[in-house]
Amino acid sequence: MTSRTKYIGAVEIGTAKVTVLIGELSQNRSLHIIGLGECQSRGVIKGTVVDFRAASDATHSALLSAESSAGTRIDEVYMAQTGGHLEGFYNEASVSVSAADNMVSAMDIDTVCRLAKAKSLPDGRMVVHHIRRPFRLDGRLVPDPENLVGHRLDVGYWTVHGQETKIADLIHVIRGFNVPVAELILSSLASGTMVTSAEDRQNGVLVLDIGAGTTDFALYRDGCAHATGVIPVGGGHLTNDLSLGLRLTEGQAEKLKLRFGRATVLTRDKADKVWLNGDFAIGDRQFPRQAIEQITSARVWEIFEVVKKKLGASFSPERTVAGVVVTGGTSKLPGIAEAAAKVFGVVSRVGEAPGYVNESLRDPGYAASLGLLYFGLNSNAETATAQRRRGNFLTKLFASA
Repeated sequence: MTSRTKYIGAVEIGTAKVTVLIGELSQNRSLHIIGLGECQSRGVIKGTVVDFRAASDATHSALLSAESSAGTRIDEVYMAQTGGHLEGFYNEASVSVSAADNMVSAMDIDTVCRLAKAKSLPDGRMVVHHIRRPFRLDGRLVPDPENLVGHRLDVGYWTVHGQETKIADLIHVIRGFNVPVAELILSSLASGTMVTSAEDRQNGVLVLDIGAGTTDFALYRDGCAHATGVIPVGGGHLTNDLSLGLRLTEGQAEKLKLRFGRATVLTRDKADKVWLNGDFAIGDRQFPRQAIEQITSARVWEIFEVVKKKLGASFSPERTVAGVVVTGGTSKLPGIAEAAAKVFGVVSRVGEAPGYVNESLRDPGYAASLGLLYFGLNSNAETATAQRRRGNFLTKLFASA
């Protein structure tokens, strides 16, 4: 980084809204959030650009708003990546320690990492993340094997890849604003950084970021991401279910969801009814509260079941001691932690932003954007180094947006 102050942007282009945060990165590696811009999303469905002009206009509006509130231009952008086209696989490699005295060298580490990342991708796919799991030296976990003595060094990577054209579309939306995209970050990893602790990730934790169009998940184990994924279902599907089930417009269904939706069925009295608007004017209607709860809870339950199925044998309650953390805009649905606990069989909670974050950014919908700034701060650091520096980041970050 140059000697001057650097201004980094966090951009999350979701199905419902575009969020941009601007962080002022100083020479002593502290970060202050100085700008916020938001705009209703257009031209993006389930993390995929379907109308380039509309998506560009909405994103550029949010970027301009953020720069206006910050009073400065963005130097580079860290961008959230989601979408059903993202997939992941695990690949590992091992090498024999080359030195005569069996001391692990930097060359041994470089070789085993390069081999573990060498698996080729199908045509039209590109790597978004190589996520390294802990090293193993003669079978034992070691965070940094250099200069340790052993015979065999193993390491594995969870590699996330996506469709080149869909990733390129998102990057081009930003480049049209004449600002470089420094890095793409999985939404689940960005959120996970903000709503879990290092201890959670060491003990095992599953993070679910439920947005409007997608649900992003990251399973952590032994301090790092063990598996990730995206399903193209989110809070917008709850709205659509209500719209179809109760014969409402999308706007009316969204209003009912926000006011009366639940992730678990609490109402037992079928005669208990609620008003759509509550103003008793012409067009105001009553609906059974139980029916609303049944519709929304069924979809939430399905989301959790699909995630659990996708994780397969990777998830086990015994190795997920810290439980499930739910974040994203849909996590505000009452009863959602209770529903997650029932499906996954572990303790569950709604993720909360750290206490130092300004009240205006404590909504769970900002978790991914805040996490992007964290990755921006540590973009050139190895995972272990980034974790050590996280304390510095946490103590000095504040939000004035």
